[in-house]
Amino acid sequence: MNASKRYSPEVRERAVRLVREAQQDHGSQWAAIVSISSKIGCTHETLRSWVRQAETEKKMHRGILSGSWVVMLLNELMCISDCDRVGEIQYQDKDVMAKHREIQISLEKK
Repeated sequence: MNASKRYSPEVRERAVRLVREAQQDHGSQWAAIVSISSKIGCTHETLRSWVRQAETEKKMHRGILSGSWVVMLLNELMCISDCDRVGEIQYQDKDVMAKHREIQISLEKK
């Protein structure tokens, strides 16, 4: 049977919370996971995956609420804008170099 179907969301949330609370007492997150998983009757890897999933969801939730996705989008747009400017500068540089060559050639002919 699949562990996500065997354990209710409430049990998973409580187990993750217990790991967070027990982490300081056990010295490491893994030691807390081993201890808590044996108490609730799931494998260490199952509880570890619940903890990782909760950490990921927390980061995503924090990012959406803080607007960091907006900052990332603006950075991407600025990068694209900068790339466009670099392209324009390179194009202008080619024009300047071409005109410089024309002047050099005309001076050499004289």
